[in-house]
Amino acid sequence: MKARISDISTYLPERVLDSAEVERRIEGWRPPRGIVERMTGIRRRHVASDDQQASDLAVEAAKTLAPDVDLMIFASASQDMVEPATAHIVAAKLGLSCPVFDVKNACNSLLNGVQVAEALILSGAHRRVLVCTGETPSRAIRWRVRDRAQFVDSFAGYTLSDAGAAVIIERAERGIFYRDFSADSTAWSIGTLPGGGSAHPRDPDSSYFRGDGRRLKEAFELIGPDIFLNALKRTGLTWDDFAVVAVHQVAMPYLHFLADTLGIPQDRLVVTLPDHGNCASATLPLQLARGTWSRGDKVALLGLGGGISMGVMLAEM
Repeated sequence: MKARISDISTYLPERVLDSAEVERRIEGWRPPRGIVERMTGIRRRHVASDDQQASDLAVEAAKTLAPDVDLMIFASASQDMVEPATAHIVAAKLGLSCPVFDVKNACNSLLNGVQVAEALILSGAHRRVLVCTGETPSRAIRWRVRDRAQFVDSFAGYTLSDAGAAVIIERAERGIFYRDFSADSTAWSIGTLPGGGSAHPRDPDSSYFRGDGRRLKEAFELIGPDIFLNALKRTGLTWDDFAVVAVHQVAMPYLHFLADTLGIPQDRLVVTLPDHGNCASATLPLQLARGTWSRGDKVALLGLGGGISMGVMLAEM
């Protein structure tokens, strides 16, 4: 038996913010006009309403799926509060009474949540698992900028988008047939949201995203593409064998670089970044939901996350 991704649902908040409006909202130091779209290729992103929490976005995605699950995992970079686990809040809103817990690993959170769900299914502990995410990074965008250096340090926040996603993982005769994960945790400080934990419990200035896009790109390149290329070598497959190759997307130049480096055909990619921004851990399910595939087709999920971590999962749908 295997564990199969049997259903997918996503939710995108109605409010849309284009890159020009993002730049207009920045106070203090004024960035060059058009720089966000020019540097990232992102035209617009989604923003949750003021009364929507991370749990609400997960609920909006998950409520369209059949509720007959014996475990629910909330797997997200965002959370409603430090305690309790946001999974309990999601479960209460969905009316679930099964065991629940959180999995958190930046933009790879949902991919790792699926990894955990697969392991628990293969062990016989569970048979049908809901893995969901609700991402609200818009709450951590720095809108008042002191100078150019602070704008550069805060730039990653201007690419991020709010979104929800949910997948059902269940026992089946076909499904996930390969997975591999790696990390270089020495690079954890390159991109952070410092506030809320024990290091900066009450520092308002630590409640915004900080990051160095150039150093992050270099860190991913240092690990190298081997984790993705080894997946092909070890399975004897090529990218042409997959109906969809879903890749975590942070900026169009880096997506083109990664696709060229790995040799991924353009017609296998589902490019969501320009119209939806970086949806954090909801990015991969968003691409699966919008991609063209049929039951029995193979799909590849390629994850990149702060910390830093990389992951690959190959599955037959």
